[in-house]
Amino acid sequence: MPPSYDALPAGGMPAERGVASMHGMHARLPKHFVLEERLERYADAIELVPTHFAGCWRDATTPLGARAFRGLKLDLGCGKGSFLVESARREPETLFIGLDAEPVCIAYAAQRVCEAELANALLVPGRGDDVHRFFGAHELDGITINFPTPFPRKKEAGKRLVALERLIEYRRVLSQEGRVVFKTDHAPLFSFARTQFELAGYEICLETDDYRTLFPRTPASEYEERLGSMGAKVFALEARVAELAGEPRQTASLSLVDYLPDDLHSLAYIPHGMQGTVVNLRNRRDKRR
Repeated sequence: MPPSYDALPAGGMPAERGVASMHGMHARLPKHFVLEERLERYADAIELVPTHFAGCWRDATTPLGARAFRGLKLDLGCGKGSFLVESARREPETLFIGLDAEPVCIAYAAQRVCEAELANALLVPGRGDDVHRFFGAHELDGITINFPTPFPRKKEAGKRLVALERLIEYRRVLSQEGRVVFKTDHAPLFSFARTQFELAGYEICLETDDYRTLFPRTPASEYEERLGSMGAKVFALEARVAELAGEPRQTASLSLVDYLPDDLHSLAYIPHGMQGTVVNLRNRRDKRR
């Protein structure tokens, strides 16, 4: 079971990975929300030393007397855990790992896992560039990336969970039949992601600009539920690892502005994080006309 925070060995967890460092993420805490107390209360659903399980998650986390988990899936950027918990409830023979960099999200998701009494779901504090350290070679059967932060500016492109570098790292931990499912309301990010999956040697098996209509019964994240009430549609793709010909090179434009349509007034829905950019571009183009 996940160790308690007090039980962590001295030096056994790098400072930037431990609980103390989680305050450095500047999460916005609700009133009367005591982060340490929440994390301690739901510690059974949190794994603080995930590198110890790399390559043996299925066996090492199986409850006593139970059969080893048949599958292992990662919810990358799991948020507060709605998608994770519902997915784990529907697939009891699969172990689901929720990874998120926000300590508040880890606390809320762990609470949901504990209250649902799920033995097949765990939370791990971490970032997208930790995936290749936390899991063994070809260990994952699937990775879901639900509505990640788009990081629209060129200089932040490397932080995107669907950037070429990240997708290459995912190849190392995905099984031969493993799939990546990516969902977003952000059309420019989706267009950028398509270029990255192709450059990283993935085969896109499914692509849609209205995922919820195609799959109305699949679990939804908190973010998707909120966006749906605002009329946003979900862009999604599913991709599998294919043969990679040669060393991948970045040839795509890195600024998400370059993936906006020419007619900005045609945008019925402006992606989160780009409202100011779109307004400024509209004004500039109108002035030129």
